[in-house]
Amino acid sequence: MTPAELSQAVQAAVRTAIEAGELTVTVPEHVTVERPKNRDHGDYATNVALQLAKPAGMPPRAVAELVAARLRELPGVAKVDIAGPGFLNITFDAATQGDLARTIVEAGAAYGRNDALKGLKINLEFVSANPTGPIHIGGVRWAAVGDSLARVLKATGADVTTEYYLNDAGVQITKFAASLQAAANGRPAPEDGYVGEYIADIAKALVEGIPGVLDLPVEQQLETFRVEGLKLMVAEIQRSMAEFGTHFDTWFSEKSLHDSGAVEKAIERLREQGHVFDQDGAIWLRTTDFGDDKDRVLIKADGETTYFAADAAYYLSKRDRGAEVSVYMLGADHHGYVNRLKAIAACAGDDMDRNIEVKIGQFVKMLRDGEEVRMSKRAGNIITIDDVVDWIGVDAARYTLARSSTDSTITLDINVLTRQSNENPVYYVQYAHTRMCGVARKAGELGVDKGAAEDFKPELLATQWESDMLGALGEFPRILAKAGQTREPHHVARYLEDLAGVYHRLYDNCQFLPKGDEEMTDTNRARLWLVEAAQTVVANGLGLLGVTAPERM
Repeated sequence: MTPAELSQAVQAAVRTAIEAGELTVTVPEHVTVERPKNRDHGDYATNVALQLAKPAGMPPRAVAELVAARLRELPGVAKVDIAGPGFLNITFDAATQGDLARTIVEAGAAYGRNDALKGLKINLEFVSANPTGPIHIGGVRWAAVGDSLARVLKATGADVTTEYYLNDAGVQITKFAASLQAAANGRPAPEDGYVGEYIADIAKALVEGIPGVLDLPVEQQLETFRVEGLKLMVAEIQRSMAEFGTHFDTWFSEKSLHDSGAVEKAIERLREQGHVFDQDGAIWLRTTDFGDDKDRVLIKADGETTYFAADAAYYLSKRDRGAEVSVYMLGADHHGYVNRLKAIAACAGDDMDRNIEVKIGQFVKMLRDGEEVRMSKRAGNIITIDDVVDWIGVDAARYTLARSSTDSTITLDINVLTRQSNENPVYYVQYAHTRMCGVARKAGELGVDKGAAEDFKPELLATQWESDMLGALGEFPRILAKAGQTREPHHVARYLEDLAGVYHRLYDNCQFLPKGDEEMTDTNRARLWLVEAAQTVVANGLGLLGVTAPERM
């Protein structure tokens, strides 16, 4: 029985007590079930009696006894103790606990998946770096976290659309085009232009691919570099994302909002909601009504449309395309966007606490030999996604970037992340998986296997190490649900590291296979079920992070 299943059983026990007239409360929507640190306190513990005591008008221990009496009737429950002010400590018999191994193996890739977010339509936008250069290291973090989050959300039942917003309109694109034009004509980049080998590479490709481009009139030449240079840069970004294992369902063009008239329509919709006003010749959105520090200009007095107007149109586009929740994943320099984006949702008549979520990711540093790495040969003054992959590989980059909360600044140490040691977190987890595969491989060499499901004897998985392993495996569905609900995939990574540690201890203390002339026993077979269950969970978890689960290292 998993913690999730036990939680449902506790809810059922409460419901039965209510129907019997012994409790006058509402069945709680969620019951917390945790694995006690001290295993003398049982396999699982819940505080449901303390949660219900006040609304029931009863002492917590009295409520606990009513629930415990029903839990003791459940098949596989060995005992239920009431501790302290009213905690319920639940102990399963060995067979019930051990049978989780069979459940996991038979579920395979489906184990851990749940319906915590069933049916919720989420638009998840991440990276969205300006298409004026390669993806820099901040964008690499979002590529890892965002793609992992998308996988987690889907595994918890959500209907997810992943999206990259291309800022392909405005001043920066003009500067990008002018930089390409200058490079193609052998001139230095304009002031505030873009530099780096990639500018020279794209300019060269355009000159070679469009004969006569340098003979065009200056303005026509500039427009050609803008349109064609943008295509090449976007293609380069898409290549990098694909090689990093990051997938986007939609590549959304900012320019399309302007060309289609969506910006003007958005302003009119917001005006109908009563939040647009005219002042000093400009058109404004009254975002201060919803927590923004100042009202925002939509159209300047000279008629120029602002980036903020496009932001408003983009949010409305997401809602029109069916998103119930729009999740924005922005860089550390975008803190000021949080309130203004939420204010757009509120001005549109949405719930700013439900329909829109804005996550801010902190900075990433890279170290080599104890010194911070700051420069990229190709991009000049930034570290690019290709640099990160060249230095530490896709698996190490994805795992390490996804294993920490985005609220924290992180440092990637190239020396550590290329080392095969327990200091390297991705190696630590992947090595545990290879050890599991190694047991299965050795069993094959010996000509033995775990046997049929009907012959599996779960009650033989009774040692402390086996019990710890089963308890850790049972936590996976809850961890996955938590990662989806909090939008924090790092919970999966940290869980995998803890699970790897439990497995390494199991490996060191339990004999999985017969030695020498020993016969294969039912205990050996039961342990092979347990090892395969552990292998399944580690592979499932790594898959959610977009990281490979190697069979050999």
